[in-house]
Amino acid sequence: MPPAHDTSPSKRSDAQRNRDRILRAAREAFGDRDANPSMAEVSRRAGVGMATLYRNFPTRLQLLETLYATEADLVLTAAADPAEDVSPGDALRAWLGEFFAFAASKKHVAAELLTHMDEDSPIFDNTKTRVIAAGTPLFDSAQRAHEVRGDLDLEQVLKMLVSIAAIDGDTDYQEPILRTVLDGLIPPPSLVTSSTATRGTKHGDNAVTRN
Repeated sequence: MPPAHDTSPSKRSDAQRNRDRILRAAREAFGDRDANPSMAEVSRRAGVGMATLYRNFPTRLQLLETLYATEADLVLTAAADPAEDVSPGDALRAWLGEFFAFAASKKHVAAELLTHMDEDSPIFDNTKTRVIAAGTPLFDSAQRAHEVRGDLDLEQVLKMLVSIAAIDGDTDYQEPILRTVLDGLIPPPSLVTSSTATRGTKHGDNAVTRN
């Protein structure tokens, strides 16, 4: 009879640490805008053997899918835990910055994933749905506070950020473009006044109707 695999807590803990090290190494390796790291390079950076790497991620595609999903989870966590004592608009802009960092650092990962699957693949569709659901409370709160334009929705804003992340150039090149877009989310006084007046009119009409 072959020996049973050791599934003691210490072994499971070692396995989880190895998996975490691999994902951290992959994050760093694929975070380089011009890099196309091999599995051997990820193994070297993680300080684990190739056997350990392939035991955790049998294929490069599985590693990329896990890395993409894990990084997306960080964006969702940031939406659920905004900084305290900041305005709704600032909270939204901080989260949009987190989303942009994700989109910019993972564009090569996404591009490679797209060579194996289409844009309707669950990994993309589910991530999009979850990100929009996570960010909507922040976006709605900022709109109610008149700190974000009322003629935009969150999906439009996220698409703008993804487009900026796809622009060739380093962070210094993309940063002023990003700031320009985020500044453009602030509604001009004319829009705020118009929105307030419209709501006041509707409120008055309702009062007349009730009378």
